Amino acid sequence: MIVKAFFRWSEKAGSTDRSKAAATLAKAYLQSSLPQDRHDSAYDAMTYLLDDPSPKVRLALAGSLAYSEDAPRHIIFSLAQDQPEIACLVIINSPVLRDTDLVDLIGNGTPITRAMIAARPFLETGACAALAEIGEILEISVLLENRSAYITPFTLRRIADRHAQDAEIRDLLLQRDDLPADVRYAIVGHVGAALAASNLVCYAMTPHRARDIIRDASETATVLIAGDVTGESMPVLVEHLRVGGDLTPAFLMNTLCSGKLDFFAQAISNLSGLGEQQVRSILATGRHHALKALFQSTGLFGAVLDIFMEATQLWRNASDGPYANPVAELSSGLLAKFAHVDGDATMRELLHMVEKLQITQQRQRARSLANDLVAEAA
Repeated sequence: MIVKAFFRWSEKAGSTDRSKAAATLAKAYLQSSLPQDRHDSAYDAMTYLLDDPSPKVRLALAGSLAYSEDAPRHIIFSLAQDQPEIACLVIINSPVLRDTDLVDLIGNGTPITRAMIAARPFLETGACAALAEIGEILEISVLLENRSAYITPFTLRRIADRHAQDAEIRDLLLQRDDLPADVRYAIVGHVGAALAASNLVCYAMTPHRARDIIRDASETATVLIAGDVTGESMPVLVEHLRVGGDLTPAFLMNTLCSGKLDFFAQAISNLSGLGEQQVRSILATGRHHALKALFQSTGLFGAVLDIFMEATQLWRNASDGPYANPVAELSSGLLAKFAHVDGDATMRELLHMVEKLQITQQRQRARSLANDLVAEAA
């Protein structure tokens, strides 16, 4: 009888009165002391109000239910599919919505709905993964800016696969400390492609010069990433580079000359098929024939093999004194021994890379000296 009376009254009442009634009904429903029959009546009445023609009424209902753990799920889920200003209240705040509910809303909702879900605090992994699969730039940007969202490495990879060509997405991904190393490396490639297509680069230098600069910058960035990666991420990145054909002799020599010894050992382990501990042992203390066999198992032969053998020996002999610079010592030692040796294109590429590292070291040393002199003069 109470519900019937409410229905008859609502047909004649104005939207303002119906809004007040909606809020009152919702608050009454949430009271645990309400008798069961009246509790059920309030539920039926709220269900009826979901079809109220006035958004003001549905907004009042959403505002009263959005923050409660006792709100009825089917009403909350219906309100989450309403127009944006109504849906926003429950999507952002309702503890009743489950991860599966949000996944359904992502699949069937509008871009605005997905953006609101992406902003939901402590968004769970399933919803994050669903957004990564179908979300566009706006929704993905909101998700990456939501620092409380539980975004897995797999989801970050999927976002990079779909949207790394967008500068804003790249920037948001690179700001994350939890970004997998292989994703960070893949983004380097996208940045290089963006630079190559830039009008500024195209007009400022020749195509050949631009390719050289972008390639050098990409290699430097990759070596820096290789030096920072640790734990389980390291073999993942190594395998990613191997599959992409990027574990070239030049890149391996770059990591070795730059002192990224952990990564170098992991790469040699991957290419040779030997265990990492065994590879580390051979690199550190293995005899000449063992070291030679190790490098040959990765496909290194001839003069290129000789350079790697010498570089490894130089690292073993590098001074560990307080003023030592093993990177500079290694590059200088290699150039002193091989600069005048005739070799193939691969050998020349290796030596060219070593020479560039040496020049970089010298310039850094000069800058450091100049800064010290300025500081002393001040």
